[in-house]
Amino acid sequence: MKLRLLLALACLATSLVAAPRSAPPSFVFLLVDDLRWNALGFMGDKIVQTPNLDRLAAKSVVFDNCFVTTSICSVSRASYFTGQWMRRHGIVDFATGLNGAAWDATYPAQLRTAGFRTGFIGKYGVGTPKETEAKAAAFDYWKGLPGQAGEFIEKNDPTRTHKTARFGNEALEFLAGCTKDKPFCLSLSFNAVHARDGKPREFEPDPRDEDLYANVTIPVPKLATDEAFKRLPESVQKSEGRKRWGWRFDTPEKTQQILRDYYRLITGVDREVGRIVAELEMRGLAANTVIVFTADNGFALGDRGLADKWFMYEEDIRVPAFVFDPRMPKAAPGRRSKAMILNVDFAPTMLALAGVPVPPVMQGRSLVPHLKGEPPKDWRTEFFYEHHSVAARIPKSEGVRTERWKYLRWIAETPVKEELYDLQTDPLEEHNLLNDPKHTTLLAELRGKWERHSRDLR
Repeated sequence: MKLRLLLALACLATSLVAAPRSAPPSFVFLLVDDLRWNALGFMGDKIVQTPNLDRLAAKSVVFDNCFVTTSICSVSRASYFTGQWMRRHGIVDFATGLNGAAWDATYPAQLRTAGFRTGFIGKYGVGTPKETEAKAAAFDYWKGLPGQAGEFIEKNDPTRTHKTARFGNEALEFLAGCTKDKPFCLSLSFNAVHARDGKPREFEPDPRDEDLYANVTIPVPKLATDEAFKRLPESVQKSEGRKRWGWRFDTPEKTQQILRDYYRLITGVDREVGRIVAELEMRGLAANTVIVFTADNGFALGDRGLADKWFMYEEDIRVPAFVFDPRMPKAAPGRRSKAMILNVDFAPTMLALAGVPVPPVMQGRSLVPHLKGEPPKDWRTEFFYEHHSVAARIPKSEGVRTERWKYLRWIAETPVKEELYDLQTDPLEEHNLLNDPKHTTLLAELRGKWERHSRDLR
């Protein structure tokens, strides 16, 4: 009897050792350019048509408080790749690239080293065109483009295929080369809904969407007023944001044309997301593919008399985000999280889900506990914001946002200008409390947080 028991235990031990590890998930990482956080159906917009994203979000964990640490294309994209703040990864302009050891520590490089088939499609946006071209060697499938990735509809294209649809076609081509036997990671970076700056029609939509929203009056943001503009520091009033406001929002007619085209581009992105999801299902890949959706920064649609992004106001730094993991328990999907998450968190999250060690140089934190419904008790309640790019046209700024308070410093001003907002009572940031004596102690505390973060995040 004793011998039988020993043999049984030996067989059990052998089976445990020999049992194959569960296969790591594959990933589709979807990044939209200049997407305002609330311009989607699942984020509350009642006009824009995003049925595919809405269905996917309903099965995902949606993060209602997702922010970028720097609101400009090149810097934020580098942060998504590296999981690092700007002051660590060093990408502060449009010329500096991620190379050597810096690239080796990115999520695409780490996953490829771990045996994943990797692909990149769309706007790469980090470094010169020459460096962008050289990145082809870093992926198994490469359809990356430099700069703003060209016109939405190329002049010499007789088919008039919109870039958003072209990127969708390339995504299907990548998935056609994928199998259940080898995990993959596809990073698809749309150049919509970023304007083609200065072009006659900056937000040109897919021809199929020309009739969408044609008879709809889209509400302008509450802060699209002269009064809000006059409250800005002088350097911001004279910045690139005001110049681009003049291109797009200086008349009601122009404003409605821009808003309708902006929404049309969003619907175009939604169509391609639907095609990708359908392709995953058709190829039997959906059950083990995690889909991540977010944006590289927010977007001002005339708020405060400004256009574009860059500044630390909510419309610029807040982005939509969800993670769909089909392997999670049925009770998990459809949840909304209020946790404060950042663009630097997505790289360590994908690595953690893949079972790949997170490089120590990454500063973000894995969102896996949130996906499981087990948020850590020590999760962040504040973050540091910085913007130093294109300083000749965009005033440098830094600050700290907590769950309730926002402290903003215009660091290029002499003397430094500051702003303080109570987001609980003033979510639109209309009332600067900097000189309110009731907040003297709080102001000193936030200044200390700013100083500590600016030092410790290097």
